[in-house]
Amino acid sequence: MKIILDAMGGDHAPEAPVLGAFDAAKAWGTEITLVGRGEEILEVMKKHGIADLPEGVEIAHADDVVDMHDDPASIIHKRKNSSMVLGLRMLAEGKGDAFISAGSTGALLTGATLIVKRVRGIRRAAMAPAMPTKTGGKTVICDCGANVECTPEFLLQFGLVGSAYAKNVLGIEDPRVGLLNIGTEDSKGANLQKEAYALLKDAADKGLIHFTGNVEARGVPLGEVDVVVCDGFSGNVLLKSIEGTAMFMGSLLKRIFKKNLATKLGYLLCKGGVGELMKLLDYREIGGTQFLGIQKPVIKAHGASDALAFRNAVRQAMTAAQGDFTAQLEKDLAAIKESVHD
Repeated sequence: MKIILDAMGGDHAPEAPVLGAFDAAKAWGTEITLVGRGEEILEVMKKHGIADLPEGVEIAHADDVVDMHDDPASIIHKRKNSSMVLGLRMLAEGKGDAFISAGSTGALLTGATLIVKRVRGIRRAAMAPAMPTKTGGKTVICDCGANVECTPEFLLQFGLVGSAYAKNVLGIEDPRVGLLNIGTEDSKGANLQKEAYALLKDAADKGLIHFTGNVEARGVPLGEVDVVVCDGFSGNVLLKSIEGTAMFMGSLLKRIFKKNLATKLGYLLCKGGVGELMKLLDYREIGGTQFLGIQKPVIKAHGASDALAFRNAVRQAMTAAQGDFTAQLEKDLAAIKESVHD
């Protein structure tokens, strides 16, 4: 397996992606191609006293870099020699099994759509992070920001790709799919939710997904469903609210434990458990977010990713490549299309 990594994307490039790739190659023995300015990659190695590339790691030189302020629609032509565009082209040409970048989200999504291409029948690719839940599992939020304005058909497809991802990549046998709404009754929501509900229920009746109905935002971190279907605006608000609450609770716990000598002693007794909790909520441990609906795995790493985050993004990319579900997804989409014309 070979993972292609944009060495110039992110706030801490090229140092963080290079060191993260080296750690990943040593830990899991996967082949990694670092795409970026070769001289800068070598400078990172020199700075850290690394004489040779680790076994399985190679450099693919790219002169240019996609800037965060670049118009996403123009990068293929204006930044055709950038590390992001060249990396995506390598993926499309079969020179790797997955691509990772911490660069501009809009540019990466546009590039993945135009270069790697969407799965046949998919109207829009979606961002789908897997959030930890109270039950110890994970819930896929699809979409969390790639598509602010959606149609009911988009939400139906998010349900299909989210379910396929949860089953084939996360290993959830029969993923429960819920539609994010302001209540659990099927009459709740605006026209978008009501029409999407009908489409998702019809897909469930055909045996394509396990749709359980509407789910409220509070039910997501409690693990009431395995896949949350929503438009990108609502999904992003949900995601940021969960992240903000986790940060608040973490700071609150820290303040409580520092209150007096007794609480400090209490912290020492439960230090391991607190550490595990904070690790569970650390984006660096997750690695990144996969664009669902693209023919091959494209992983968006956090812009502030450090070496640990890139290391785990490689692990995530390997898992995504092993759990490829494109063929099954195309089959399900074809079944829905046929039923519409019957």
